[in-house]
Amino acid sequence: MSTIAVVPGSFDPVTLGHLDVIRRAALIFDEVHVLVVHNPGKNAMLPISERVNLLQKSIDEDPLIASQQVTVASWSVGLLVDYCTEVGAKVLVKGLRSQIDVAYETPMVLMNRSLAGVETVFLLPEPAHSHVSSSLVRQVASLGGDVSDYVPTAVAKYLDSTRPA
Repeated sequence: MSTIAVVPGSFDPVTLGHLDVIRRAALIFDEVHVLVVHNPGKNAMLPISERVNLLQKSIDEDPLIASQQVTVASWSVGLLVDYCTEVGAKVLVKGLRSQIDVAYETPMVLMNRSLAGVETVFLLPEPAHSHVSSSLVRQVASLGGDVSDYVPTAVAKYLDSTRPA
């Protein structure tokens, strides 16, 4: 029996830290679903369809991830555990950068376990990525800064193409 894991996130935009977590999850689990979810507490820069597109391009650019069984999907209505039940996943994988992330994630871990028996595994990103967040990338990019050291090539090209001339 294969083990299916879901790596959820807003991925607005996907960063190298996200890819690091996805890559390691793909090496641990038989099948990984990278799930773009709507976060009602955030104002998204990119529409969900574009986030899915950029995630797929970023995964395709990474031979270590592209060679694994990784599916990119989106989920904008209903609970995350509903998606897990639908695809037969018993594990969520989330990246943690700091103790602030632990405090934020803990209630969700307990609720997901209570609602559907879905466990959560935390992975720490490589230290080079631990200070990077999508919101920081959005802020730097919106002010004309170079974010190419923090995002996959597909995302850097996309952000450059949307920058006013």
